Amino acid sequence: MLAERCLAIMAGVALLLAQPVSAQEAAVCAPVAKVRPERHLRQLTLDLLGRPPTWEEYKAVQAKGAVSQEDIRAMLGTEAFYTRVRNFHRALLRSNISASVFNNGNSRLGGNGTTAPFGFANNPTVSLRGTNNQTCNAEIEQSACQATTQDPHIFDEFPVPGRKCHDDMGVPMPVSFDYDTNFYTCTELGAATGNVATDCSELKVAPTDANKWPRYRYFCDKRQVSGVTKSYLCLPDKTKSTTAALSKEVEDANKYVVSFDHPDPASKPALTTLKRCTLDLNLNNNIRGSYVSSSRGCIQREGYVTKPAGYWAPPGAPTTVKVCAIEAQERDFNPWTRDSCETARFVNDRSCGCGVGMRRCEVPNIGTVATDPLYVRNVHDLRVAAINEEPLRIAESVVRLDEPYYNILTTRRSYVNGTLAEYFRQRQGVGVFSITAPAPVEAIPAVPYNDNTTWKEYIRDEAHSGVLTTPSFLYRFPTHRARVAEFYEAFLCKTFVPGPEASLPAPEDACNRENNLARRCGCNYCHATIEPTGAHWGRYAERAAQFLPPTQFPRFDPKCRDCAINGDTNCGGECSQYIMQAYDGDGASSLGLLKTYLYRTSDEEQNIEAGPRLLVERMYQSGELERCTVKRVWNEFLGRPMTAEEQRMYLAPLASDFAKSGHRFKTLVERVVSTDAYRRID
Repeated sequence: MLAERCLAIMAGVALLLAQPVSAQEAAVCAPVAKVRPERHLRQLTLDLLGRPPTWEEYKAVQAKGAVSQEDIRAMLGTEAFYTRVRNFHRALLRSNISASVFNNGNSRLGGNGTTAPFGFANNPTVSLRGTNNQTCNAEIEQSACQATTQDPHIFDEFPVPGRKCHDDMGVPMPVSFDYDTNFYTCTELGAATGNVATDCSELKVAPTDANKWPRYRYFCDKRQVSGVTKSYLCLPDKTKSTTAALSKEVEDANKYVVSFDHPDPASKPALTTLKRCTLDLNLNNNIRGSYVSSSRGCIQREGYVTKPAGYWAPPGAPTTVKVCAIEAQERDFNPWTRDSCETARFVNDRSCGCGVGMRRCEVPNIGTVATDPLYVRNVHDLRVAAINEEPLRIAESVVRLDEPYYNILTTRRSYVNGTLAEYFRQRQGVGVFSITAPAPVEAIPAVPYNDNTTWKEYIRDEAHSGVLTTPSFLYRFPTHRARVAEFYEAFLCKTFVPGPEASLPAPEDACNRENNLARRCGCNYCHATIEPTGAHWGRYAERAAQFLPPTQFPRFDPKCRDCAINGDTNCGGECSQYIMQAYDGDGASSLGLLKTYLYRTSDEEQNIEAGPRLLVERMYQSGELERCTVKRVWNEFLGRPMTAEEQRMYLAPLASDFAKSGHRFKTLVERVVSTDAYRRID
């Protein structure tokens, strides 16, 4: 290395002669000053193990006078180094999907299962209970709704004749109702009536000219405030324009007000009526089993049930918990309409629920501190963390087993901890993630949900290719083009930037209207490479980690074509992966074609079916993979990129040695930290 350094300096003598004397004086073929063994040891332990040396390690290297190759190899076999490998690949792959998967919280449950039943606490409760952020009635057990005093509203009889706790298919019905203060102003009855009446029971008389307050008997509501039950009169809120406009009071035959209506519904006001609340539900579009709340302004609550604790319950937690009756259901489809409960729609369907073991739902943090034995961590956060970690475990296993490094891009081997194992085995996360199970359920190891530190190996389906088909990679880089860009940057050290010869055509040039970016003028400088390369991920959906098998997603689907021709671009929600609208001639002739096949040549279609593994095999032939990996490792362990001189001196030899070693990652690291450049004093 010293001889090479001197030759490089002497080759630039002509240039140095033109420089000032001070610059010439620097060009001296002196030996490179290397750090002392103690500092060398410190560099190595910090870089390879992420810690400073111990006193015993310092004493050992002082006794030997140097850090030997055997010492370095010993470091490369420690758990601390494998942790370092995971961290290296975390940065290389930018493995973090926390901002890539939007969790709107619709499947998240509120409550704690003891003092408050588990139940949806977000937008789904609008369709289930009449308004958002409303849980069930925690005081009434659902099956005992007829034997338990309901909300103390006025009923002519109790129990209500013919009232059922469930419909004919077992779907839970409301057991109580309240008036929504988003629409109504609820005032203590005595204050509202000038003490003419102070209890709802006093309104159960016929209204007279002298006493008109009984007219509002159906809008009298008893509520508990600080443990004390009081009667309230709930009338449309006069401070809001929408409810203040409901000035027409509609009465029944007994002169009791049953609704507040807008006097001019033909003017299409934002709100036309507020009807009295009851326990009855309406049908959506008159479809049996498709329930909606009876009227705006009414909160209709079902009761609770007691059932086994959900999958997230830690050891020592209560074995049974209270769950709202709607969320406690375990159906896979609506018993009336046969609509699936295995999609995001389950949160709005009164008949679905959270499924067996509450698998379709999740919870936020429950408890106060992580040291609490009953502390429950946020389910979504645990899933994101596990998905982020999976490709790092794949990379670590390749290095640990001393396999060829590029197995990280091709191996079918992967790993699951408790969170991921239960996610795949129990088909959890419905409506939040769109991830195809990587293997049959029986092939995925069984790891208890609460065991997040144990990672077990399994083999994924044949379509998988190392880290390139993990949910972390697919979600983090959500489009085929983004996946290509990351592959080129991380493993080929290339970015897509138009060259100096690139130019844009005049705005009026027809080439600007070319939809195929591989042919559009100006864009084709990059996309002529990006588009065919992106085809390798063509069997993976964009903005998801969903694999599109040919048996389920054929290249062409005549049903989707027929829907598109008839203007039905939704086609029952079954054709989202297909071309359903035409924007040019190619698109018009491609209706019903799987999107990824649009504009593809026959060679590019082979890329789709072969997957990312074929891309990696092709890149082997160029030598760019080796050179880029050398640069990445150099930058990681020297803390800076190679200089131009270092590239000339080290890049080719290191890449050649890396290839000759069978692409062993630890061998490359050992070579890099053994170079003079690593040990010298700059």
